Amino acid sequence: MSSDLSLSGKRALILVGEIYEDLELWYPKLRLIEAGAEVVVAGPEAGVVYAGKNGYPCKSDSAISDMKADDFDGLVVPGGFMPDKLRRDPGLLQLVRDFAEADKLVAAVCHGGWIPISAKVYEGVRVTGSPGIKDDLINAGAIWEDAAVVVDRHFVSSRKPDDLPDFCRGILQVLS
Repeated sequence: MSSDLSLSGKRALILVGEIYEDLELWYPKLRLIEAGAEVVVAGPEAGVVYAGKNGYPCKSDSAISDMKADDFDGLVVPGGFMPDKLRRDPGLLQLVRDFAEADKLVAAVCHGGWIPISAKVYEGVRVTGSPGIKDDLINAGAIWEDAAVVVDRHFVSSRKPDDLPDFCRGILQVLS
């Protein structure tokens, strides 16, 4: 058993919703737990099982509407089709702004970047994401980089599932 508890006492919030990208939720969740963090998965409703893009289920621990940035050290936003729906929730967008304004981790992978875009927290931030949202990121005022991971202060972003090892290293760097 690993004695790496560098994130002991840290709490991370991960978003879930219908058609989330399976690996982009589960890989960071398990990596954070492995590092000693407590992880809460929040979706539109508490206790609901959401289906991933590839069919893997994930049950939400809590409802997004009950979450407060003050209770966490960071936020992880997986991609898939989920972010396009969730970004329409004004309460979620305020939650993302609360994390960003408190200089807490805001990590987004692939299409997850749509949520910080809609929360208007990427102005002047160096980011990457799915090539499919590159124009959206630039139009939101972000500074686009084509890289496996981009860490700009408390913002961490990656492009795709293949980048998850680098994405998680970036998350651990910001949280530790």
